[in-house]
Amino acid sequence: MAKKFNITGNCRPESHYMVDITARLQEIEAMVDQGDYITINRARQYGKTTTLRLLADDLQGKYIVVSLDFQNLDSSEFSSVEAFVEAFAREFYLNIRKNDSVDEQSAEKLRLFAEGEVPRASLRKLFLTLSECCARSRHPIVLMIDEVDAASNFQVFLDFLAQLRSGYLHRDVTPTFQSVILAGVQNIRNIKQKLRSESDHQTNSPWNVASVFLLDMNFSVKDIEGMLQSYETDYGTGMDIAAVSRLIFDYTSGYPVLVSGICKNIDERIAGTDAFPDRKAAWTSDGVIEAVSYIYNESNMLFESLQDKLDSYPELREMLFAMLMEGKPVVYNRYDPAIQSALMYGFIRIENKNVVVANRIFETQLYDTFLASPQMRKSELFLRGDREKYQFIKDGRLDMKLILERFVVTFDDLYGDQSQKFIEEDGRRYFLLYLRPIINGTGNYYIEFRTRNQERTDVIVDYLGEQYVCELKIWRGNSYHERGEQQLTDYLDYYHLKKGYMLSFNFNQKKQIGVKEIALGDKVLVEAVV
Repeated sequence: MAKKFNITGNCRPESHYMVDITARLQEIEAMVDQGDYITINRARQYGKTTTLRLLADDLQGKYIVVSLDFQNLDSSEFSSVEAFVEAFAREFYLNIRKNDSVDEQSAEKLRLFAEGEVPRASLRKLFLTLSECCARSRHPIVLMIDEVDAASNFQVFLDFLAQLRSGYLHRDVTPTFQSVILAGVQNIRNIKQKLRSESDHQTNSPWNVASVFLLDMNFSVKDIEGMLQSYETDYGTGMDIAAVSRLIFDYTSGYPVLVSGICKNIDERIAGTDAFPDRKAAWTSDGVIEAVSYIYNESNMLFESLQDKLDSYPELREMLFAMLMEGKPVVYNRYDPAIQSALMYGFIRIENKNVVVANRIFETQLYDTFLASPQMRKSELFLRGDREKYQFIKDGRLDMKLILERFVVTFDDLYGDQSQKFIEEDGRRYFLLYLRPIINGTGNYYIEFRTRNQERTDVIVDYLGEQYVCELKIWRGNSYHERGEQQLTDYLDYYHLKKGYMLSFNFNQKKQIGVKEIALGDKVLVEAVV
């Protein structure tokens, strides 16, 4: 059976096109060898389960790997110590019962726990048996638990962590696991803080023995190239692997499920369509852009989770709104719960001590969320853009110059007498409000984060295979303006374009509003002034 790109569940090398994570596995194995206790908390669909299963395969023979998944337990099995002990022992016993390296007597004791035949079963009794099992097994035991979030609302799990910690601290005198790996979305420390009262927080927390897991699980451009090379070996599309990989990375920043999602859309939904009649036509920059539009225009768990976090943390919404819509920098604060939640769920990252949105796809989704609010939809700019949108499409192409011409007129009608401060803070919002209904459903847009600040923003529009770069800026005099023109031509070179667009918010009393074309070397700049 032919391999596929996978975006659901565990990836298997024999069935799916995958990034080679051998180097990552070797680094984790080195941590296991030195006896580390490890927590892997990453956002959903980040490859945690796939990583654990491949790691378990690598460790077999050298270690006895007991691999559990707390999603296999129902909530009733966390309701009491007795229920949890029985459920945990059952899953543990099912893992080891056919392993010849495990002591039979210890395995039999675990079976008794699993079948509820141990009177007054407790975590302490269970861990004494687990210690005996570790002491008598012919190979060290590594315990892996996936989806620990399933236990995040239950005190018994915190007590379980405390027993693990105790075993780790006393392992020089009491046999215990060689290594423990817990994987989930939430950080174990967050679970601990949620379950314990403020008065009960102490420095000897149940998981302060865990090693910091610093491995980058995002895919690099080279990772993506390796996966696409495997695909190219099978199909011989003739794609420019380096260019396609770089473009996929530019949209996703290597977020695993988004990388695979783009590839899957190209392979299964785009290749063979009228616009992309075969794989050769599909595996191009136009095909990548089309694949990204599928992600934007369809509901998915990541976007739903992002919206949930915005609803749960109003301060997070306010922070991201100020950062994206007003260009205000947000300095990383490790004690800010909104920042920590967004970081834990993979929606933001930290760059040069500042908060940035994790990738271009999430950022565009956030812009859409902010611009599609009921309040925004009622704005006159949005309504005019919606009413006038059909005049901007000519022969299937977007007439960006006409969009700027109509925006200048509309903006002057609505806001020509507003204060400078009002316009400075909201300028980019005004243009995006007008633009969004024009391209909605057919095209998409994103903001070049390297130029997003309070004075300058580059908006890149993708529409039916064509790209348009439009710089939004506050007028700061001729010299600043000329530098902006040069920066824009540099970006046109980057995007291999000959025409660019500039929208300047000018507060000089003698300004002349309107649109004109300027020749800059071999480039043409369409400049609008409001």
